[in-house]
Amino acid sequence: MAVEVERKFVCEADIQEKLKDIRAECIGQYHFKDQYYDSTDFTLTMEDFWLRRREGSWELKCPAASRTNPEKKAEALCTNYREVTDLHQIKIEVMKVMKHCTGASEDSSEREQMDANAEDDSWLQDLKLVCFAEYTTLRCSYMLESDGGEGRVRVDLDQADFGYCVGEIEVLVSEGDDMQSAQQRIQKTAEKLGLGGEKKIQGKMDVYLQRYRPEHYAKLLSAHVL
Repeated sequence: MAVEVERKFVCEADIQEKLKDIRAECIGQYHFKDQYYDSTDFTLTMEDFWLRRREGSWELKCPAASRTNPEKKAEALCTNYREVTDLHQIKIEVMKVMKHCTGASEDSSEREQMDANAEDDSWLQDLKLVCFAEYTTLRCSYMLESDGGEGRVRVDLDQADFGYCVGEIEVLVSEGDDMQSAQQRIQKTAEKLGLGGEKKIQGKMDVYLQRYRPEHYAKLLSAHVL
């Protein structure tokens, strides 16, 4: 299963020129809508699980087994999330989190019934999940080769429809792989782009919640999720 190792950065006016200078290849421009779901008491996100529907496709971002070490600069600037894209597996993972947090025992008949409804959204109602964030993003994506043939690095420039622009440097690795190597590749790319790195940059979700869901944002800050 893939783990997304990512570092966000501020998009300066000349960022596209810098990407061309380091021979990053533009691989396309995309326009998509994201919808995020959780219970009304924020069960999933308080555990750092992020359930998203993007243009009809579901994805669950889960805390990776190997988390970042805030004492190490390169690691502190990155986030690591395991990505689940199979809807059947997403439902299982979500149910586990919901059951664990409520203290309820897992009901196999409930799971079977939910699996039978794979083509509709009734499972959202069954688990009392509602959309808490919805926004559209215009993304311009670049790809470049790491030094020494270590693999490819992706750079996304995102403009959200609520007026926030942010860049992301991303490396995908298999679960269990060396996260430090991925973080070093990200750090090298950031240095090539002349990016500063004293603190983490807010992502689109952080800014959205801060502006439009302040109670939710405050709870996540208090729980050290954000």
